[in-house]
Amino acid sequence: MALFRRGTAGKPGEWYYCIKHLKVEEGPECRAADRLGPYASPEEAARAMETSRERNEEWRNDPRWRDDEPPATG
Repeated sequence: MALFRRGTAGKPGEWYYCIKHLKVEEGPECRAADRLGPYASPEEAARAMETSRERNEEWRNDPRWRDDEPPATG
C-alpha cells in the first residue's frame, strides 16, 4: 500500500496548458509539474506561453528586481 497517492492536481472546469504535450487540457490530465494554470477558460489557457513571456519581460524590466546594479550608497 502506497503512503502517498501520485495523482494529478486540478479539478474539472479548470483549464491548463500542458508544456509537455503542447495542448490545452481541462482538469487533471497531466501532472502539475508539466502544466501552466489554472485558467478560467480554454482561450486563456491557449495563451499561456504568450502570457508567460509577457510576464517575464515585465519582471525583467522591473527596477525592483535589478541585481546587476551596485547598491546605492549615501
